[in-house]
Amino acid sequence: MTSAGLEGDPDLQFLLLGGELIKIRSRSWKKNRFFKLQEDCKTLWYESHKIFNSSSLQTVSIDDIDYMRKGRQSEGLNKHTPSSVEGQCFTIIFKGRKKNLDLMAANEDEANKWVNGLEKIMSNMLNLSQQQKSEHWIINCMRKADKNDDNKMTLKELKHFLRQVNIEVDDTYAADIFKQCDKSNSGSLEGSEIKHFYDLLTYREEIDVIYGQCAHTDGQMSAEDLLNFLLNEQREQVSMVDALKLIEKYEVDETAKQKKCMSKDGFLMYMHQEEGSILNPAHKQVYQDMHQPLNHYYISSSHNTYLMADQLKGPSSTEAYIKALMKSCRCVELDCWDGANGEPVIYHGYTLTSKVLFRDVIKVIKDYAFKTSDYPVILSLENHCTVDQQKLMAHYLISILGDALVSKPLGNNMPTNFPSPEDLKQKFLIKGKRLNKLDEDTVSEEDEAADCKENDQKAKTKVCQKSKIKLAKELSNIVIYCKSVHFSGFEHAKEMQAFYEMSSFKESKAFHLAETSATAYINHNMDKLSRIYPSGSRTDSSNYNPVPMWNAGCQIVALNFQTPSKEMHINQGRFLPNGASGYILKPEFQRSLSSQFDPSVLTKGPWLKKKTFNVMVISAQQLPKLNKDKENSIVDPLVRMELYGVPADNASKETHYINNNGFNPMWNETFVFDVHFPELAMLRFVVEDYDTTSQNDLIGQYCLPLTSVQSGYRHIPLLTKRGDLISSAGLFVHLMLIDP
Repeated sequence: MTSAGLEGDPDLQFLLLGGELIKIRSRSWKKNRFFKLQEDCKTLWYESHKIFNSSSLQTVSIDDIDYMRKGRQSEGLNKHTPSSVEGQCFTIIFKGRKKNLDLMAANEDEANKWVNGLEKIMSNMLNLSQQQKSEHWIINCMRKADKNDDNKMTLKELKHFLRQVNIEVDDTYAADIFKQCDKSNSGSLEGSEIKHFYDLLTYREEIDVIYGQCAHTDGQMSAEDLLNFLLNEQREQVSMVDALKLIEKYEVDETAKQKKCMSKDGFLMYMHQEEGSILNPAHKQVYQDMHQPLNHYYISSSHNTYLMADQLKGPSSTEAYIKALMKSCRCVELDCWDGANGEPVIYHGYTLTSKVLFRDVIKVIKDYAFKTSDYPVILSLENHCTVDQQKLMAHYLISILGDALVSKPLGNNMPTNFPSPEDLKQKFLIKGKRLNKLDEDTVSEEDEAADCKENDQKAKTKVCQKSKIKLAKELSNIVIYCKSVHFSGFEHAKEMQAFYEMSSFKESKAFHLAETSATAYINHNMDKLSRIYPSGSRTDSSNYNPVPMWNAGCQIVALNFQTPSKEMHINQGRFLPNGASGYILKPEFQRSLSSQFDPSVLTKGPWLKKKTFNVMVISAQQLPKLNKDKENSIVDPLVRMELYGVPADNASKETHYINNNGFNPMWNETFVFDVHFPELAMLRFVVEDYDTTSQNDLIGQYCLPLTSVQSGYRHIPLLTKRGDLISSAGLFVHLMLIDP
């Protein structure tokens, strides 16, 4: 089975034939391995000999690959191979914490074929519709269940198949399905009988019911019926032209298409596409005004970006920067210290975390900053270096980033306000200490260059004092729009600070200000930037809830991107719309100087837009088994909906759990939420496996802003704890946001 749309592709054919690659782990560990793409185009096999045997065979699922890196870009290849083999090398980077695969081909041409071929397959899989993914998933399970490979399925194989698709059946029920499909009474299913069996499994009763209620034209849905459905159920602002476009796009039956009708199969196809998704398709692109000043946006931001794990002994890595940037993170942190041989390094000071060269990090940032978003990246420097190494830092920033580095104010006049994300496309801003204001001459080479963070293990190992250390002019001069200053109160900031002078707040300080001086904090953030960072006591790299910080208008709410958590799910949801660009325009009442908005008080104003939010959880499809090694592990799923926003809007409600059915559980339960500030509300769906004796296990989750939710019958994709898509799994719901 070749990958749809890639038939005959030379790179794909090359991968299907397979070839020798050298797997590299160290200078001494370099082993020949034979790699080959399986016929399903979803799995890569490799082992030490061309004759495959199960003992030496290893597999890589294409689904698990995050991205490819050409050349000696990974830390391993850079360290363990000479520069002469640059063109022959490439790295497979995996999702989550699975180790990279560093490989070397016989020549550059073969390396290119491996990289291009795998990238084409990954891109192709990403573009597969939910419906196609679902079919691949079931056919794949059928193949696994066909133990003796005879293209027939016995009752025993059928039961094995049902386990694979995560549905519990007793023997009587299994025998009934088998009998129903075994029209030839041969004791096994083959050909059209397997197709019948497949149809029984993919039958969606709830879609049938909806279709039946709306199809009023000889048992089919005419264009007019479809338009009525779109207007009345889906609450979409559409016309007959839009209805006809959907029929043209998704109808699978040519006869129905000619009649300008939508069949049940066509309707199911449409419901599984982006038009039927919970996320408003218009919000998948950049749709907001990107010409406002930079501080009018929430900015996706990472704390201790260099860490892959915890803050005490975890590895520091350039890969951590790539992963954050590829998730459209637009503010990364660089904790800079003096290194050996005069070379500045990045690591978590006074801990056992490993070190990575400053110059290597800047190169990687330059290469990956604008792969997923064109909007500016802020490099937040925490500078602990001596002057000589600071000069080298400035040299690397200027020479590596080149014209993309903002090293002087935009335009010819002294600025009075921030430029916009649009003005700063493909640009880098440095956040750090500066010796003087933008309109002053340099006076000295000394300043409080490292703000004391009351954080980390540092506080436990030495007394934390504000250190007067010298600051290199060269580094000071490239800090333009993000000059770090100490916070001395809102009045002081208003009277004494320029717009580009910004403060960083530890989470406890920021939460206290948000609770006691919300309006003042919001007004402060109307013309300045604020950065929030996690408490140093979070040595496990855990996260705080970012929502109260966004409610206070804070822009740079930095989280530990390396830690999968509910807080990171909310962050991923917050920055999902607007083309996942890493910038979200703040609501107007957080930008207007006349605003008296306070998130903790329900005062009347343009921000108070009370709504009733009705959610009916109808069903789920193909929830993954959590313990794939245990034959009998079928999930008992429940769904929880969580609202995060101002304190009055925070709420959580959940369905009952369903016994032993992860394949097509149905709830049909309705929930009502009162929402006062929809523009600040985040909606999170959580699917869990119910457990009577211990904490429920997460099956999947999905989060998005309430303002990006489409009304009506909608499918919701599900993501893993790490935020990766679970192909073919999903929820089906009915949503309605109405005036009370």
